[in-house]
Amino acid sequence: QVQLVESGGGLVQAGGSLRLSCAASGRTFSISAMGWFRQAPGKEREFVAAIRWGDIITYYADSMKERVTIFRDNAKNTVYLQMNSLKPEDTAVYYCAAKREPAPPTREYNYWGQGTQVTVSS
Repeated sequence: QVQLVESGGGLVQAGGSLRLSCAASGRTFSISAMGWFRQAPGKEREFVAAIRWGDIITYYADSMKERVTIFRDNAKNTVYLQMNSLKPEDTAVYYCAAKREPAPPTREYNYWGQGTQVTVSS
């Protein structure tokens, strides 16, 4: 099993930035990719970004690719999501996820964190 713990959420004004962190523990050797998803109230969960563990290839949702960066610290088994120019519509619970297979990067994740709330005020 893999355990994921997110941190870094909070309240920020529109135009501001936040960096989310996700620390993985347990059978981390089984991880091939990690990603971030978000779910706003009344909406379905959507893919935000992912990074492949082996070759560090990154993937982004078209709606956010200009404003977010996913990166990792391999030594800490931690993946980060840097979010800039935040908008009120970015308000959501952000979830970290990990998967055993590197593909597809946008779905079929095996492990999920508990989520961290991001609220962007106008």
